[in-house]
Amino acid sequence: MSPVVARPTLTTLPPSTPRPRAVALVLHGGAEYGADVVRPWRLAYLRMVPVARAVRAAGARHGLEVRLLRNRVRGWNEPARHPVEDARWALERIRAERPGLPVVLVGHSMGGRVALRVCDDEAVRGACVFAPWTPPDEPVEPVAGRTVVIAHGALDRVTRPEDSYRYARRADAQAGRLARFDVAGENHALLRRPALWNRLAAEFAVQTAGLVPDHGLLARAFAHDAPLRWSLML
Repeated sequence: MSPVVARPTLTTLPPSTPRPRAVALVLHGGAEYGADVVRPWRLAYLRMVPVARAVRAAGARHGLEVRLLRNRVRGWNEPARHPVEDARWALERIRAERPGLPVVLVGHSMGGRVALRVCDDEAVRGACVFAPWTPPDEPVEPVAGRTVVIAHGALDRVTRPEDSYRYARRADAQAGRLARFDVAGENHALLRRPALWNRLAAEFAVQTAGLVPDHGLLARAFAHDAPLRWSLML
């Protein structure tokens, strides 16, 4: 594979408060391999634009700033793991520009895998991942002590719900708290029930960042015991 020369980009959706109190970093999907540049019109990136806007709509008045990352290239590209490098670059930049603020992650598909992988950053409080790509050997140590929410469409044929269930089962002992949802009637694109995905991302972001008290759907989910907590129906 040729050297990657493109640069990642961060789009900022500012809060409505004078100063931000927390940051949400939104991560898009991709492919296992691919060196083609991620353009602003690529569908995997565009899918996360309304999610980022929903997170901002819920959190702006509480001081939540949203950053939407656009990766350099489309692929994960083992062993280079380009999107992991891009996410760590984004987190380093956020820590430099917003020192001391908590960061929460929201990711879809490959972006979900990236979010889980970079949860070990010192600023990160947790990750909310939709239809994550979680191979059997995906490490669970990065989520130690973090809040993890996983949601997977029951009809997904791109990333398997069974794989994210197995990941949840393995990660549960590491995570500070973890809940996983099976979303009825939904596939990998997350287009059949968009309001639900937006709600999950928004509620996770404001609660996990500590901007509002825990309440509602997520508070009820975390209250369940395992293994029920790994396969809650929506």
